[in-house]
Amino acid sequence: MRILHTMLRVGDLEKSLAFYTNVLGMKLLRRHEYPEGKFTLAFVGYGSESEQAVIELTHNWDTASYDKGNAYGHIAIEVEDAYAACEAVKQAGGKVVREAGPMMHGTTVIAFIEDPDGYKVEFIQQGTWTPA
Repeated sequence: MRILHTMLRVGDLEKSLAFYTNVLGMKLLRRHEYPEGKFTLAFVGYGSESEQAVIELTHNWDTASYDKGNAYGHIAIEVEDAYAACEAVKQAGGKVVREAGPMMHGTTVIAFIEDPDGYKVEFIQQGTWTPA
């Protein structure tokens, strides 16, 4: 078994696609509209779905926003330099909600940004964390 994707419901698919492709540098891997169901699925990621997990953006045509509740945390992305990644996000018009720096109770360098729907994305600086 392996993880295939994480699905996020988005209110404005074009805004979300612009964020994940232009701000975070992912590629639109595939997109399919389902007129009878009134929804569109778009898959974005850094590589082929056959090789790594991706993000599925689901746009229900009649829903402009969602209540995220309190269970959702974030999606984590490893970056070479969290400080530079935050600056690039700001330059691209994105929102940094926690500037890059060491964790409060550790040495891992992290930062948090938000996508257009308010979903948190964590940057984790390469070389500052130890994988399992």
